[in-house]
Amino acid sequence: MVLLSCQSSSCSCSFGSCLTILCLLLVQSRIASSAILMSLKHHHNNHQHTRPMIQANQSTCALFAGNWVRDDTYPAYQSANCPTVIDSEFNCQMFGRPDSEYLKYRWKPLNCELPRFNGLEFLLRMRGKTVMFVGDSLGRNQWESLVCMISAAAPTTQLQSIRGDPLSTFKFLDYGVSISFYKAPYLVDIVMEQGKRVLRLEEISGNARAWGGVDVLSFNTGHWWTHKGSLQGWDYMESGGKYYQDMDRLAALDRGLRTWANWVDTNIDTSKTRVFFLSISPTHYNPNEWSVGSTTTTSKNCYGETAPMSGTTYPGGYPDQMRVVDTVLRDMRTPPYLLDITMLSELRKDGHPSIYSGDLSPEQRANPARSADCSHWCLPGLPDTWNQLFYTTLFS
Repeated sequence: MVLLSCQSSSCSCSFGSCLTILCLLLVQSRIASSAILMSLKHHHNNHQHTRPMIQANQSTCALFAGNWVRDDTYPAYQSANCPTVIDSEFNCQMFGRPDSEYLKYRWKPLNCELPRFNGLEFLLRMRGKTVMFVGDSLGRNQWESLVCMISAAAPTTQLQSIRGDPLSTFKFLDYGVSISFYKAPYLVDIVMEQGKRVLRLEEISGNARAWGGVDVLSFNTGHWWTHKGSLQGWDYMESGGKYYQDMDRLAALDRGLRTWANWVDTNIDTSKTRVFFLSISPTHYNPNEWSVGSTTTTSKNCYGETAPMSGTTYPGGYPDQMRVVDTVLRDMRTPPYLLDITMLSELRKDGHPSIYSGDLSPEQRANPARSADCSHWCLPGLPDTWNQLFYTTLFS
């Protein structure tokens, strides 16, 4: 690919505070009561699409139920051929991962064959259009994967890079295709008030200004809602005019997602814009989840894992956050297509950067029990399959 790079001017919205210091002193210290969550539903039959190009033995292909099979024709690209796109924290091969077998698996749905990703078809069918991923670093993981997959199919096309915060874009200039990532880890707004970070659970207009006029929107959220201590991204939560030092995190996620869902129902014209939601990407910090039945467990996390789990189910628990996502999406008037990657990703305990991340110091790499990244995914790697499924459903 021919890369043209330009740096966007750093823009950050400044929000005038309408509160006095006294208002912040009225912060609620009590813990807000949890939302009552509906029972788990693994798959959404209302959103299953029939796609003629999929070879299936049923009228509907269950894309997200299946198993991982060895395929030496993978990966779809090499990280060395996409160095300007892949962030250092995802570039496992560059930062010393010694094995490569984890790259040679493809997803096999139970009752059909998933078509291979075709980057040229993507560019031709999306000519003159825009795709935007909105969410946290898992969305960024998927965004970078898609750009690399397309670039591998069109290596001579001019690729312009515009890096910014919160918005970054890669443009395939010969086709007029823009693929962007907008950083909004909670989807709803977070603003500065009196020097404090306030997560506004019923306000989304600040972020949503960037989402108008996009042809394909793919949202995700989840991981940042659980962070505490130094990783917590806010100082206070605001809901219904009241400020909270903390509340039940699933209840907070439910309120924030409903704000986002109302925005989608109110503002998206589905005849013009396709909307996707990436289900919760799992972590692999507890080996007891995938070592059920084993008398001894030597690993402390994903470090040292080199192969996916066999079979079609994961013995560990289903993420509680997905119960919230399921409930909110079912209540929407115009729900997005749920890219239900949770179960298939749970089987990939081998796919994380672990200690092979450019974000870790030598001292951290020497202590995998404490420092291994078992949350994000190597590139090439699992997010390529997410995009293969995204591609399949987008053009169905």
